[in-house]
Amino acid sequence: MAPEELTPLLDHLEHSGIPRGTASRVVAEVLAYFSETSEEYVRRRHRELQREGVPNSRSLTLIGAELAGRRVAGPVLSERQIRRLIYG
Repeated sequence: MAPEELTPLLDHLEHSGIPRGTASRVVAEVLAYFSETSEEYVRRRHRELQREGVPNSRSLTLIGAELAGRRVAGPVLSERQIRRLIYG
């Protein structure tokens, strides 16, 4: 989004008591989070789950379910498709 498109949202947040600088940073983080492609999400989430010690069989199932529940839902992917996104 262009910065001028965010002005009404930032004005609203500022009027609700959030300092403009804080609101601007939060909005930028939210936009970055939701601009992540499905492929980027799968890879990032797999790394996070690996660090937590979640076995691959469980992480592939979790990632598939999480993709379906995202605000802008990603495509329905099989475990095999998820594995290919992770490992190539």
